[in-house]
Amino acid sequence: MTSAPPVALTIAGSDCSAGAGLQADLKTFQHFGVHGLTVVTCVVSETANIVRGVHPVPLEMLRDQLALMLDSFPVAAVKTGMLFAASHVRAVAELLADRPQLMLVVDPVMIASTGASLLEADAISAYREHLLPLACLITPNLPEAEALLGATIPNQAAVAPAARRLAELFGTNILLKGGHLPGLDCLDLLVADGEVFQFSAPRLAVAASHGTGCTLAAAVTARLALGDSLPAAVAAAKAYLGECLRHSYSFPSPAGGSLHALNQGTTPQTPATLTQAPA
Repeated sequence: MTSAPPVALTIAGSDCSAGAGLQADLKTFQHFGVHGLTVVTCVVSETANIVRGVHPVPLEMLRDQLALMLDSFPVAAVKTGMLFAASHVRAVAELLADRPQLMLVVDPVMIASTGASLLEADAISAYREHLLPLACLITPNLPEAEALLGATIPNQAAVAPAARRLAELFGTNILLKGGHLPGLDCLDLLVADGEVFQFSAPRLAVAASHGTGCTLAAAVTARLALGDSLPAAVAAAKAYLGECLRHSYSFPSPAGGSLHALNQGTTPQTPATLTQAPA
């Protein structure tokens, strides 16, 4: 019998177009050879172009899924994605608080790539108070980081101070994604155990963006489950996302226009450039 792989769990929304959410996470876990489990928080009617409806899972069903998975499998790492409501955030935090050995990656999903809101306003305070202090890594993009900080991050010079401030506020490691800033390169900043690492990759001229945040956080989670250090896990995840973008494709839609998608079945070939930034 083949030995069992490490187990990773994603707690997120279900994307019926399979480009983001649980579906993207499972594709990513599979790519890295990790056994993936899911806890559904919301059912989302969406494509890469539109979010048409969000149906939250009843709270007791959310709790039961999560408790059953944690009691039944040797989970090594957990990733949270779309949690949507403050009650969902608190419920997840309550169940994970008793298991400090789990490596928890929090992707604080707030806004879809289409611009649609994926988080109720009062859930931000629940993130701050209950979930983020439990994480071993938080992976906000710039708008999410601004919401968590209550301050703007206007330019590249403001990214490092913002990442350090987030790390101090929540007592955890931060991967602040800088893709929303203009420039030829996408520069992400990791603050890990007080050290600062920069991850640079050329900005790709591709239209696909749906599911990039989910895919990156899921890849980090998978690599942590496999035993990587945090900087190594982020480097591997960045390389994987780069290949997913580089080999992305599109479908002609019967409704008109195109639907762009990441290619989440690729093998990383071009590693992201990792440098250790000055303290």
